[in-house]
Amino acid sequence: MSNPTETAFLKLVNQHKGILYKASRIYADSVEDREDLQQEILIQLWKSYQNFKGNSEFSTWMYRVAINTAITYLKKEKQRSTHHTNVPSHFEVQQEDYNPAKDRQLEIFYSAVQELNSLEKAVIFYFMEGMSHKEIGNNLGLSEGNARVKLNRTKEKIQQIIKKSGYEF
Repeated sequence: MSNPTETAFLKLVNQHKGILYKASRIYADSVEDREDLQQEILIQLWKSYQNFKGNSEFSTWMYRVAINTAITYLKKEKQRSTHHTNVPSHFEVQQEDYNPAKDRQLEIFYSAVQELNSLEKAVIFYFMEGMSHKEIGNNLGLSEGNARVKLNRTKEKIQQIIKKSGYEF
């Protein structure tokens, strides 16, 4: 039986599961890596859930954990342990409702995003979530103006990568 804490946690995670999908899609290349990264983000969310005080929106907190996990996870590359202690093995997040592979433009976009650095990926991720320049700045420790400039430069960089690859939108 799952306890009330687990139930509340899973309910919140499922409400905001798009964050999991986008973060893993931006930071991981293959389907396997994306699934591994989603698992890792879930584990980190669960481990730090007891420290979530509700001072911010759950989704804001979830973004931070997702991005930080993605960045550190990728640094670790293949030296991953296959067994995780004290994480309920029965956690399941409802599956995605769409298949991005069917959407050619998304595929092109995401492959371009793969070429960005960690900060640029984070900026685009937050932008895709509809955050304002101020919110993006707050999440990344940048001023609002700095976040705006970073976002504009990152969008241009994505366009350059796509042009270079010969794809047209």
